[in-house]
Amino acid sequence: MYKKIMVPVDLRHREKLEKAVATAADLAKHYEVPLQMVAVTASAPGSVAHNPKEFAAKLAEYAAAEGSKYGVDIGAHAVTSPDPTIDLDDKLGREAHDIGADLIVMASHVPGFAEHLFSSNAGYLASHTDISVFVVR
Repeated sequence: MYKKIMVPVDLRHREKLEKAVATAADLAKHYEVPLQMVAVTASAPGSVAHNPKEFAAKLAEYAAAEGSKYGVDIGAHAVTSPDPTIDLDDKLGREAHDIGADLIVMASHVPGFAEHLFSSNAGYLASHTDISVFVVR
């Protein structure tokens, strides 16, 4: 049914990703398809890493640990952006197409006041891409 699953991750909030990653790993096992973690980082130093190369290494380490935990091979791909806050939604949508994902499993939070004015990242992707988006709260 699915050919490739993408899981967008924010390494600053690993504790909030567990349910989405577990869901994606379960679906990847069930459909026997590859699972790819994707994260967007700034080209400037940030709270997770000093540079994009270090960020990519930390993402790969996280993907390997989660893959081992759930018994599935998880790939990792870091995308660099001059301003991830502005570019995040577009970068994730483009990356999903570039890697050939036909399902995005994405963590989201319970909507608050701000989401009534601005869409969440998951809401934006679900509304602006032709790829199926599974939002996990």
